Amino acid sequence: MTHDDRRGPKQGPLRKINRLAGYAVNTLEVTVLVFCVAALAALLIANVVARTFFQSIYFAEELAMFLVILLTFTGLSYGVRRARHIRMGAFLDHMPPQMEKIFIFIISGVSAAVMAVMAWASWDYLQSAMAMGHTTPALRLPRWIFYIILPTGFTLAAIQYLRTIVKNIVEPDPWLSPDQKSEYEENATGGMS
Repeated sequence: MTHDDRRGPKQGPLRKINRLAGYAVNTLEVTVLVFCVAALAALLIANVVARTFFQSIYFAEELAMFLVILLTFTGLSYGVRRARHIRMGAFLDHMPPQMEKIFIFIISGVSAAVMAVMAWASWDYLQSAMAMGHTTPALRLPRWIFYIILPTGFTLAAIQYLRTIVKNIVEPDPWLSPDQKSEYEENATGGMS
């Protein structure tokens, strides 16, 4: 038996591309999330210190709002890809695998459609914000810069739900997301006998 035979079937080019793209997206999302949380904490602490001893940082509220929006909509895609979104886990865990897959198809399909509608609506909102030309009061930046992540986050979340559907078509076992296999862990909660 060769080394390649022990690793299972060879991965085709599409699986390798998907794995590399998933790694790149994960790295970008985690980097943005860590940066946002760290920057938000530093900004708020600095503003409290400045307000106590001097005067408040004039742009702190605007920058904090932008960081929260960026954190929320980057986290949306990350949460879907890692199966950290709201779902009926207790209900799905007690189903036979084929029934669970059917429910995952339905939930992922409806969620992808909702995310696509929200992406379209937020794109319209972004377009109208760009047309109005309003600027933020403190930083004097175009207000639409703060909203550009909305359609991006919704679109990425829709793509992750669609990837979940594809993953469940390709794989025999149920998958809650492209990266998270459905596994019921009875003993993780101290399972009752």
